[in-house]
Amino acid sequence: MAWQLEAFCSSLTGVAPATVEAYRSDLEGFVEWAGRLGLDRPGAVDRRTLRRYLAYLATRRRAKRTVARKTSALRRYFAWCRRTGLVAMDPSVGLSAPSGEGRLPQVLRQDQLDTLLDGAPSPARPPTPPPADARERALSARDDAVLELLYGSGLRVGELCGLAVGDVDRRRGRMAVWGKGAKQRVVPVSEPAVAALGRWLEERERLLAPDTPADTLFVNRRGRPLTPRDVRRILDQRAAAPTHPHALRHTFATHLLDGGADLRAVQELLGHADLATTQIYTHVSKERLRRVFDATHPRA
Repeated sequence: MAWQLEAFCSSLTGVAPATVEAYRSDLEGFVEWAGRLGLDRPGAVDRRTLRRYLAYLATRRRAKRTVARKTSALRRYFAWCRRTGLVAMDPSVGLSAPSGEGRLPQVLRQDQLDTLLDGAPSPARPPTPPPADARERALSARDDAVLELLYGSGLRVGELCGLAVGDVDRRRGRMAVWGKGAKQRVVPVSEPAVAALGRWLEERERLLAPDTPADTLFVNRRGRPLTPRDVRRILDQRAAAPTHPHALRHTFATHLLDGGADLRAVQELLGHADLATTQIYTHVSKERLRRVFDATHPRA
């Protein structure tokens, strides 16, 4: 109780649920390590302790990105402790960690996209017969709409799961999305996504549970609001190889830049607060173009 981790996590308003869980896990790991040193409250932690912890993580061969994330969690936690009076001074001020390795995002190949979006057969996944039962037809229509929106509009999984029926304007081909920091943006909806949404909305009533809010756009097999875990299951069933839902967002951004889109426009579509976050996709795009050049140009 002395560490007040639950109260800290509850204070993280406007933060994605996945980020809250990551912070919780990172801080629980630190508290366990600190307990082995006899430290039982945040006030017993000083800057030297935090530096020893980062050194410990390095000796455990944790990835630089992982150490950087854990450092961010510690800084945010101790800043909160200072504001709430749990500590007199913030020991994490100026605490630095090694920067991440700059790993480039995963971008799907065209054949992988075809398998996901169009059900194209692959060696790993033979063609499946069309669903016969009405419930399975509804689930298939839902899966089509989910995947089309993830790729066609570049949504985060949490944004997709939070959509309401009224957020989507199929006639104008656009929708309102609530992103990180409770910021709303309007994004376009592709023609295939509009068509897939139309098919899903015709079937949606078959799955909607009586106590589920009537304006919930996507639901799972039990008729409850769709969760990120449910979306992961959809990809596990459709993809020829293990694919994270965020790979569709990465692919959306990279394909836009490959096609000549302006970086600022891509930033706005993705809902990035900082242009530097979007710039990673320029590196992905250049690498893809280089690979195409090397593979196809006779003088490469």
